[in-house]
Amino acid sequence: MIGKLKGVVDSYGEDCVVIDVHGVGYVVHCSTRTLQALPAVGELATLSIETHVREDQIRLFGFQSDVEREWFRLLQTVQGVGTKVALAVLSTLPPADLANAVALRDKAMVARAPGVGPKVAERIVTELKDKAPAYADIDPAVARLSGAVEDRRAPQAVADAVSALVNLGYGQPQAAAAVAAAVKSAGDGADAAKLIRLGLKELAR
Repeated sequence: MIGKLKGVVDSYGEDCVVIDVHGVGYVVHCSTRTLQALPAVGELATLSIETHVREDQIRLFGFQSDVEREWFRLLQTVQGVGTKVALAVLSTLPPADLANAVALRDKAMVARAPGVGPKVAERIVTELKDKAPAYADIDPAVARLSGAVEDRRAPQAVADAVSALVNLGYGQPQAAAAVAAAVKSAGDGADAAKLIRLGLKELAR
């Protein structure tokens, strides 16, 4: 199995690049984001590789980093997500943004990817929610509280504060994250009014 390729960029296709490694040209399928980050033809490039072997073909998928490759694998554990949809998601969202979207259950952000409908986006954020914080740059406590709000397990004051921020026009994930940060600074006993005030400060940063 090929796990990494380092060679010269030979040519580009619509969704792939040919990497010349000591005279052998490897066709590597990549996300749009990865293709845009690669250097010009004739220059040296390095890609993390995921090898898919079938009876009738061997396909190579290339990524800027091992983290992006891991997300490619994770996405395909979700029902209805194959290589094409996984690449579409990674073309739309860099790994950090995807991790945050999943951790905060931001279905709308995931659904921005071409070919990803509401049902698939729902499955992605639901089935991967316990795996996302390991890759996210947000506080895991924020992700947990955001999930609690979504599942209606949050304290009433927290739920009321999030609802108030949503009514002011903020997205539910952003509102939940802001209130989670407010709870961290004000303590669990803070009332809704204080959480709203602190949440607005967070959102204004």
